[in-house]
Amino acid sequence: MIKTIKIPLDAKTIKGLKAGDRVLISGTLYVARDAAHKKGLPIDVKGQTVFYAAPTPGKPIGSIGPTTSSRMDPFTTPLLKKGLSGMIGKGARSEEIKKAIKKYKAVYFAATGGAAALLGKTVKKAEVVAYPELGPEAVLKIEISNFPAIVAYDIYGGDAFGEGTRKYREA
Repeated sequence: MIKTIKIPLDAKTIKGLKAGDRVLISGTLYVARDAAHKKGLPIDVKGQTVFYAAPTPGKPIGSIGPTTSSRMDPFTTPLLKKGLSGMIGKGARSEEIKKAIKKYKAVYFAATGGAAALLGKTVKKAEVVAYPELGPEAVLKIEISNFPAIVAYDIYGGDAFGEGTRKYREA
């Protein structure tokens, strides 16, 4: 079964997500990766979702695929403390981040690497909101519709890269 969810995420939605769940995400989120995280995200992250990506040009956007999320691990816990509720990226995270996701009741979604052109088609609107000088690594606010992802880590300590993998494969 595929769950359809809206972002920004609310507590009820987050509680209903389990590692290994397949989801289609719609709503508004922010795009930021390494360079923007190093400068600091100049947005109110409370209740928001951040997608670790750097898109290509297009209307409203070109290809947009997930980048390796572990590169954002040094910046993640402070954002979770400020209320960040969701992250989308690629690959496993550190044990520290998995514990922080559980502690701060957030969720980490994994998007399929190599599918950037297809993921770009889910973007309905895009605007630069910070650091335009960073080009493709500027902070964007985007509106997505039916963006496919997997719940990688949930608030219960579930891990789709570990024990949750079997659940995902059986779905």
